[in-house]
Amino acid sequence: MSGQMTTRLQAIFGGPVQRRLARWTPLLPRIAAFEPQLQQQSDSELRKRSLSLRYRAKSREPLDRLLCEAFALVREAGRRRLNMRHFDVQLLGGVALCNSSIAEMQTGEGKTLTATLPLYLYALVGRGAHLATVNDYLARRDADWMRPIFELLGMSVGVIESQMTQDQRRDAYACDITYGTAKEFGFDFLRDRLLERSRREGDVDLFGRMLGHTRAQGEQPVQRGHYFCLVDEADSILIDEARTPLIISAVPTERERIAVQCFQWAARVAQEFVEDDDYEYDHIKRTVELSFDGRHKTRNLPKPEALDTVGMYHIYEYVERAIKVNKSFTLDRQYVIRDDEIVIVDEFTGRLSEGRKWREGIHQAVEAKEGVTVTVDAGQAARVTVQDFFHRYERLAGMTGTAATSARELKKIYELVVVPIPTNRPAIRQRLADGIYGNSQARWEAVVDEVVALHATGRPVLIGTRSIDKSEILSSLLAAAGVEHRVLNAHQIAAEAEIVARAGEVGRVTVSTNMAGRGTDIKLAPGVPELGGLHVICTEMHDSARIDRQLIGRCGRQGDPGTYRQYLALDDDILLAGLGAKAARRFEEQGRAQAEVTSVSANLFRKAQRRIERRHYRDRRVLMYYEKERKKVHERMGQDPYLDATN
Repeated sequence: MSGQMTTRLQAIFGGPVQRRLARWTPLLPRIAAFEPQLQQQSDSELRKRSLSLRYRAKSREPLDRLLCEAFALVREAGRRRLNMRHFDVQLLGGVALCNSSIAEMQTGEGKTLTATLPLYLYALVGRGAHLATVNDYLARRDADWMRPIFELLGMSVGVIESQMTQDQRRDAYACDITYGTAKEFGFDFLRDRLLERSRREGDVDLFGRMLGHTRAQGEQPVQRGHYFCLVDEADSILIDEARTPLIISAVPTERERIAVQCFQWAARVAQEFVEDDDYEYDHIKRTVELSFDGRHKTRNLPKPEALDTVGMYHIYEYVERAIKVNKSFTLDRQYVIRDDEIVIVDEFTGRLSEGRKWREGIHQAVEAKEGVTVTVDAGQAARVTVQDFFHRYERLAGMTGTAATSARELKKIYELVVVPIPTNRPAIRQRLADGIYGNSQARWEAVVDEVVALHATGRPVLIGTRSIDKSEILSSLLAAAGVEHRVLNAHQIAAEAEIVARAGEVGRVTVSTNMAGRGTDIKLAPGVPELGGLHVICTEMHDSARIDRQLIGRCGRQGDPGTYRQYLALDDDILLAGLGAKAARRFEEQGRAQAEVTSVSANLFRKAQRRIERRHYRDRRVLMYYEKERKKVHERMGQDPYLDATN
């Protein structure tokens, strides 16, 4: 690395981070020393060198001795197959990933290409190297994109996707390198545990019943161990999704079938209950509690005969749950309806969370509310938390553009150190003044005015919204203003690649949920840098500042120009969730009296955001403590803590 780069590092970083980078930096000239020779060799000679490294790794030669040559091979393969030569900062990121770290690489710095370095090195051992990402689209895209590099070096690449059969999954895990989502990796682990138990207990039909078919005899596990996993978008997977355990449901009984009728009845009567008279609603904790009058009303409402076997205490819970989903769960915001099914929309990525369900009856209450088939919540046949699953890997690493604010949590829970990697080129992204408005309507009008003005200059604009319904509200306003645009949300998954590919073109306006906030690379078309680059509009703050940073990071990548602006309104959800109903109501009343607000600082919104972040952190700590205690109890009883989840 050049002296100038070293000086930049010393200026930016200090303490342990500086020491780590200073220790790894001397590896860069050693990697570069292989380059002249490798460039003279044929493809077959490169493959032979790769096979030689594989032999040495399987002979238990330490991987740190192989690192420089391995990285040099991957760099040369990238240059030949993709015309993409790893930058020095990407090599430095690769070294960090081989040292149990979270590499914080700014958006646009090429994390996908960086990932090829540790994946190849650990795949040499022959025990499989996994890359876990946030959705099937990114897993398939990255695997197909990087496959030519690995195949040139004699490595096979597999992809795990949600609709695959057991045989297809087994073949994918048998590859040297396997891409997939954290969710699919976790569910495959649970299914393998169920298969092992069915064999151990001689119940060959158990596994088939859990999968919805009868094939169990002769079935084999799909995974072959947990050696190395590189977690892409590590903050999203290891922190944001950590509160949601992965669960495989048990076989339903008559009791669960009666529960379905309870959910349906409660959904019908929930509208008859009045807030503050029949129940109290906590806007911060999002809990509902029936009052004395509310319980009296519940007892006197006509009920189906099946509910005669259900205790009144549980009936109160069904009603409270039904009221809660009416208050807190909105179609095209937290979920969508597809093929008579409720599909959760991940608030952190804007994507559909296939196979996921809310716990404690919430999912069934939402199904009853929307009139779709109520799925039976039959308890748990198997479960694992994200935290627990990733602890099973012998070696773990991660990369993301937004980890620094969560460094303490990542270190405490996963023993992973966050290492910020310098950018290849200085970032020249410019922040414009925040726009704060009294209400959402005034905010949307201001956003449209700005888009119209920028659209006239030809600059591409990316507008981020918190939910599907808000993206469609803004779309209708832009259409009324005569602005041609595209919308990217969970209803347009098929067109995602094409929309993202064109979002950096002259005059292009794109309205998107968080789908455009992670893993997307918006390349600027010729002439766009001269216009000022991509302009990003954030229409609302999210519950986590890291999500806002991800959206902002779509502009100003790799030294390109770009600007962004944050819009806020006094009736935004974040004030209600972060500051409580009383404070939010006061600001909302103030907003009715004035469209544009100058007396309120954006720091108020950031204060609410920090409170929500702290609350979520406490929830994750409680979950971790609960899971540890649950595992101890099951181990004392001689039970499998992943399978006997309901005992």
